[in-house]
Amino acid sequence: MDFGGTRFARFIGTQKALSPDAPVRARPQPRRTLTSPLAAKPAVYPDAPIIVHSHLRWDFVWQRPQQLLSRLAMRNEVLFVEEPIYCDDVGVARLALSLPTPGVHRVVPMLPASLRGEYDASITSIRELLREGMRAHGEFEGRFARPIQWFYTPMPAPAMIGAFDERAVIYDCMDELSKFRFAPRELVDRERYLMAQSDVVFTGGHRLWQSKSKYHANVHFFGCGVDVAHFALARSADLQLPSEIAALEKPVIGYYGVIDERIDYELLRQLAEALPEAALVMVGPVVKVDPAELPQAHNIHWLGQRQYAELPAHVKGFDVCLMPFALNEATEYINPTKTLEYMADGKPIVSTPVSDVVHNFTPVVTVARSAEEFVVAVRAAIESPNAELIARGLEQAKANSWESIVARMERIIRDAIRARASRAERPLADRVRPDGRSVTRTSTALAGASEDVGD
Repeated sequence: MDFGGTRFARFIGTQKALSPDAPVRARPQPRRTLTSPLAAKPAVYPDAPIIVHSHLRWDFVWQRPQQLLSRLAMRNEVLFVEEPIYCDDVGVARLALSLPTPGVHRVVPMLPASLRGEYDASITSIRELLREGMRAHGEFEGRFARPIQWFYTPMPAPAMIGAFDERAVIYDCMDELSKFRFAPRELVDRERYLMAQSDVVFTGGHRLWQSKSKYHANVHFFGCGVDVAHFALARSADLQLPSEIAALEKPVIGYYGVIDERIDYELLRQLAEALPEAALVMVGPVVKVDPAELPQAHNIHWLGQRQYAELPAHVKGFDVCLMPFALNEATEYINPTKTLEYMADGKPIVSTPVSDVVHNFTPVVTVARSAEEFVVAVRAAIESPNAELIARGLEQAKANSWESIVARMERIIRDAIRARASRAERPLADRVRPDGRSVTRTSTALAGASEDVGD
């Protein structure tokens, strides 16, 4: 079995391969997944379902896609289409379907190993499986007609846009994926195509908004949100510390999140060496880096993946929360979701000078511009946490709920759907996008878009 698609896709866990004669609907995933009742459950709002194309697995780290879509799914059914898994024992392509959270129907394409390395052929196969499922007596019959198509990755866009009679195309650009390790070389051109076809572009960072606004007229910055009630649990006296945190000597300085090429490992090594009395805790999956190359010391603790529900208990044990990001191509455009989560936990925070952190979260977050400054800032936060900044952080977190972000996004999407419908009523020769370009839906759109859209 091969977790295929693009190599930069981030995910965890394994999926059991389906046998060639298995039904389209997969068995429920262990622990957190229920069988999807698509055949029996009517859509909540059948006029506005959402088909999502994602490079991230739903059961990976709980982050922006899950936060937004789980809330949108309260009103709009969501079909969350992941990148394919290639299986040596699957002879016929099929879709594994499950319901990880109410209203979100997870689709994991299970493809024959013969398609491994053939991304466009794979995406075409997935598209046809989805379309087949939407026909009479299919898995999705009547559930996802006239959808909104929502993209987290540009890679499948040329195959998917226009295939489902969508009422709008949304690009939620949460990262500059072309800067990530193992990014496909085709990604830049496909993002240009996706932006040319999108009705709305959302960005997860201010720098991303600055970049994408040059090439599209309807770009909106929606940065981090936070589930305040969830992370406020870290301030509860009743919440029990995990055993591995409780066993550590104080002080504890910690990070949670994906551990990949965006972390400054030399900074971690220097921090552990300069503060030998502190336990440096790193919580999260290790992705795209060799675990054997992670810095090791008596006071560095790599705890691995933890579930979203477990994070407040872990952070409760931290005396200082860290954002030890390297300054490289992969972090140039990031706006870390964990910033507001740390604030809601009521902890002092120290970060490297990531652009969006400096722009959005100072002075609540102490920014250190060298390893020496980072050590000094962490030591100061341990010895004398700034109660005023912590209080300001709590207020900033309360003002940025995911619910408020979703409500504002929904208004923008409704306006975009109305604008698109209005354009569709005009004669073809008169149709133009809000930025003045002609509407493009032809087979040459990808090549044309590469000439005038993108970074």
